[in-house]
Amino acid sequence: MSMTRRSFIHTSAAAGALGLGFLPRAKASEFAQGKTEQPLKILILGGTAFLGPHIVRTAIDRGHTMTLFNRGRTNPHLFPDLEKLRGDRASDLSALENREWDAVIDTSAYYPRVVRMIHEVLGDAVGHYTLVSSISAYGQMPEPGMDESAPVATIEDETTEQVTGVSYGPLKALCEQSAEKAWPGRTFNVRPGLISGPGDPTDRFTYWPARIARGGEVMAPGEHTDPVQHIDVRDLAEWIIYAIENQVAGIYNATGPNLGMPMAELLYGCKGALGGDAHFTWVSAEFLEEHGVAPWQEMTVWIPPTSEMGGLGAVNVEKGLRNGLVVRPLAETARDTVDWLRDQPQERQEQQARGLNRETGRGAGISLERETELLAAWRSRDEQADVGEESTDEHG
Repeated sequence: MSMTRRSFIHTSAAAGALGLGFLPRAKASEFAQGKTEQPLKILILGGTAFLGPHIVRTAIDRGHTMTLFNRGRTNPHLFPDLEKLRGDRASDLSALENREWDAVIDTSAYYPRVVRMIHEVLGDAVGHYTLVSSISAYGQMPEPGMDESAPVATIEDETTEQVTGVSYGPLKALCEQSAEKAWPGRTFNVRPGLISGPGDPTDRFTYWPARIARGGEVMAPGEHTDPVQHIDVRDLAEWIIYAIENQVAGIYNATGPNLGMPMAELLYGCKGALGGDAHFTWVSAEFLEEHGVAPWQEMTVWIPPTSEMGGLGAVNVEKGLRNGLVVRPLAETARDTVDWLRDQPQERQEQQARGLNRETGRGAGISLERETELLAAWRSRDEQADVGEESTDEHG
């Protein structure tokens, strides 16, 4: 199955920085463990799903005061000691009226209308605004090395609020533009790639360390050198708090490492971190396409470099690395992700092992049964090719 921009986005649901430079950024763990000298009042819109809790914990560890605004439906038990304001970002922001915060973090902006509503309510009562956008904001990703100057996606109907494979990226770009217009020079528009690490609800990264931890023959996609990228959710959370403390503004890609790592480095790195007897059988992109195996969805993290989205695994993040982004070692992310998954209820672990549900579109990766079938088909193809060569030699 070829990877197009639409199919990639469907599975995921140019201002400069302020000032002339930033203070050197401590390593991720050191930053999170240290305390700020200037505690801030920070409002987070959301704050209870995957990225949000990591942001909240990082901010608290740094000594900031956090307020959460959400509907109270997702993980309402989290952070019982923090101030929680109830409302709906799309229709009821009354709980935010007549309040002031040093910074606001918007983790789930989908519609530019809502960003404008937030500005109408908060206006200059906000010192710094972080909008968590997406790498999907780009119009096309055919080439490696793409940086923040690349064109963004557009859509004819900019008022649509139907989030689809076509509209998701353009809507994210429009949200960025609305935020910058509302808080010019004070908006940190961050564009994450694939987010990995403990708490991952998508399994798009989790598939690989979990599969490698199970051991045995593992089907590996494409070429050893195909580039891939991801960002640990904790690195993203810590960078967002760093950006607030240091008034970082502008548009930034958020993934890593810079220009990607080879797929082989991802797989063997996970094995090195986790141990076990996993061994890899590499199958071609053409074989996977012939058998309807979707990149990114079933062969997760990976995109064929020759596809329409081929540049996705080699995005330029030099700007972020110069301005506070720190990417932790792959081994740490792999070990912590597996440890987190093993602590989940049995039902959740079984859900991950089943892989992508094509009917619902939920989950990621492939089941052991499906992988076994594909590996058998791959070996059968090689055996048939060998027989054909022998026959040619005999009758040549």
